[in-house]
Amino acid sequence: MTESITYAAAGVDTEAGDKAVELMKDAVRATHGPQVLGGVGGFAGLFDASALVGYRRPLLATSTDGVGTKVAIAQAMDVHDTIGFDLVGMVVDDIVVVGAKPLFMTDYIACGRVVPERIADVVRGIAAACSVAGTALVGGETAEHPGLLGPDEYDVAGAATGVVEADGLLGPDRVRAGDVLVALGSSGLHSNGYSLVRRVVEVAGWSLDRDVPELGRTLGAELLEPTRVYAADCLALVERAAGGVHAFSHVTGGGLAANVARVLPAGLVADVARGSWTLPPVFSLVQAAGGVPWTDLERTLNLGVGMVAVVDAAGADGVLAHAAELGLAAWPLGEVRALDPERDTAALGADLVAGTKGVQGGAVRLSGGYRTV
Repeated sequence: MTESITYAAAGVDTEAGDKAVELMKDAVRATHGPQVLGGVGGFAGLFDASALVGYRRPLLATSTDGVGTKVAIAQAMDVHDTIGFDLVGMVVDDIVVVGAKPLFMTDYIACGRVVPERIADVVRGIAAACSVAGTALVGGETAEHPGLLGPDEYDVAGAATGVVEADGLLGPDRVRAGDVLVALGSSGLHSNGYSLVRRVVEVAGWSLDRDVPELGRTLGAELLEPTRVYAADCLALVERAAGGVHAFSHVTGGGLAANVARVLPAGLVADVARGSWTLPPVFSLVQAAGGVPWTDLERTLNLGVGMVAVVDAAGADGVLAHAAELGLAAWPLGEVRALDPERDTAALGADLVAGTKGVQGGAVRLSGGYRTV
């Protein structure tokens, strides 16, 4: 007689999934305001959109993303309650660049084996980051994929929806020659370029528990530093600047220049001096340990700039002051000007970046060298 095969014997433990929900539900509920209906556990998350009737012309903004191979660091260190900040930051901060307030978010976790405490830690981190962003976590899914993922492997993804008044939409249409770029400092590597970083660590033969004097902590602690979530602070800057903020650029995959170029209109270029800020130690450490060309590094990592605001020159000092009040490291990064076809085209390549992510907009011209510590 053929042996009876159960779902559990095939590697899926539904009881463990139920336990994970019990462990995480209080953290999820903490992100719910009166707009969230139905609580935790429904087939669909419900969000009361009645507030939208107060908009003259509401535009919905949506974004989806994951964390990438940074999850490998969390798994290697068996620390899972911070990766949620990386997920939320990657999603909601793509929404806020157009001036939209992120309203709600959902998450998806795929794992080789449900360990309730581990899944609950991941979701608690997502919920905590949603609270920072002012976003409700209205639903999610945990899927067990035995045979596809290892027992201790998982990946995370999420999606969010926000809203912006049509006449408050930020972006290239508002940017003008003479505008100033204001950099908002990153908390570290954030969640991009970890395939490069992990390869450098592997070739260098470094362990995650290695104490690194330049960092003032272990390598693993630095690599797992959570992504800064900017959404609420960016919205506060827009409100305080009273029209002075024209665009934001979220510096993720592709690096600083490529992402800033996406929010500039055709015919304009932003001049950025590489020496206008000092690189946090982790970036020069990665560069030196791997012999990574600087041009490759700046196309991959944020280099200490996690978000850029493009602001009216007359309001730049006010934006810098507001950022300081919010506890954000901020500094003037560059200025927008008209493109000089002859002079700028000659620099196309390493020092002039344009036409990335399928966007045929403006360009960013980098000059000089980086300052390191």
